[in-house]
Amino acid sequence: SSGINAEWPLRPGDLMDALRETLKNSLIVDGVTKGLRESVKKLDKREAMLCVLAESTDEKNILKLVEALCREHGINLIKIDDAKKLGEWVGLCKIDKEGNARKVVRCSCAVISDFGRESIALEVINDHFKRSVAAE
Repeated sequence: SSGINAEWPLRPGDLMDALRETLKNSLIVDGVTKGLRESVKKLDKREAMLCVLAESTDEKNILKLVEALCREHGINLIKIDDAKKLGEWVGLCKIDKEGNARKVVRCSCAVISDFGRESIALEVINDHFKRSVAAE
């Protein structure tokens, strides 16, 4: 088991665990676009299924732009606190012999255009958005 709790209510961190797992599955099928410029292109062409945005970016205008594009095209957006964490999750790092990430490159934005296989992680994310829509 992946250690992800698919039962509601989610524990803090479950959504992030699900996101990390989903990004990993998407990377396998080359379904992740990394970096702001390329991500914005994908959002603009409506080729994104999910957008992940790091709030630790210094460019507040960029946050607004990405949020607006996601809203306009109905693309789900998950914000995470740290661009370095996102960099590690999308593979912008070296993995040492112990399996730890080294030389992590910050990534302020990534979009998923192909989720790869179905997974509990993906269900958790989809459910999160169903619930947040229902709550509005």
